[in-house]
Formats: sequence, structure tokens, C-alpha cells
Amino acid sequence: MTEQNNNAAPQEAAGPQFSLQRIYVKDLSFEAPKSPEIFRQDWQPNVEMNIATAQRALEEGFYEVVLTITVTVKTGEEVAFIAEVQQAGIFLIQNLDEASHAHALGAFCPSLLFPYARETIDSLVVRGSFPALMLAPVNFDALYAQELERLQANNGATQA
Repeated sequence: MTEQNNNAAPQEAAGPQFSLQRIYVKDLSFEAPKSPEIFRQDWQPNVEMNIATAQRALEEGFYEVVLTITVTVKTGEEVAFIAEVQQAGIFLIQNLDEASHAHALGAFCPSLLFPYARETIDSLVVRGSFPALMLAPVNFDALYAQELERLQANNGATQA
């Protein structure tokens, strides 16, 4: 019985592994270039949000994924504030096929980081004395699929 358990352990260790090791803020920025004058104007915000992701291998099986969210809010033509956060995480990802591995880094990890980045942006905005800004959820699976389609279209255009 002991031999069977010992033999089973290496097979389980060789299976797919995914775990979150750490979540942290890598960079943070808040600018309110027109304060305090902006507080005396009618508040009719126009919100623009840009999202970017990056990843890099750290050591065997460990990856850093960075989700960058930049929010620019204007009232009329004037910039009320710009808030940016680079929310990062360290993930252990092992024994996945190539497509699953790429999907984990490109969609699943950013999905895990987004709620933290969203809360950080909201906190920054409130500390800047602006109304709370709760960003809408983001479908990172859809964004990842769009990026794959774009890359495939570019490869097809390059090969033609």
C-alpha cells in the first residue's frame, strides 16, 4: 500500500498546476492638473479607460503578470484627473499545454488582478476628492480572443 502511494505522488505533481503566489501594486500615479479650479465647475465627467497587460518569466514555472489600467476623466475639454495603477501578481503555472498556458497568462491572471486594480483606482480617485469611480467589469477572455484574432490576421497579411 505504501508503494502505491509513493508512486501516485509523482504523477500528481506532474499534473497541471496554477497558484497565485502574491498580489502587489507595482506602480501608482494620480494627477489632478486643474485642481482646485476643477472643483468649482459643473461635474459632467467623460471617462476613458485604457488597459494593458504584460507578463514575464521569473524562474522555472513562476511568472509576473502586470495589469496596467489608466483612467482619464475629463469634464468638458479639461482633464479633471488621470489615475494609473500597475497591479501585479506572481503566479505559479506549470504543466499546461501551450494554448492553456498562454490563456492563463493572457486572460485568467489579469481577471484575478482586475478587482484589486479597480479598488486601487477607486481609492485614489476618492482621496483626490472626486466622486467614487467604480469601473465596470472587464471580460479578459474576450479581449484575449480579440488579440489572438488580430495576431492571426497580421500573420496572414505578412505571409501573403
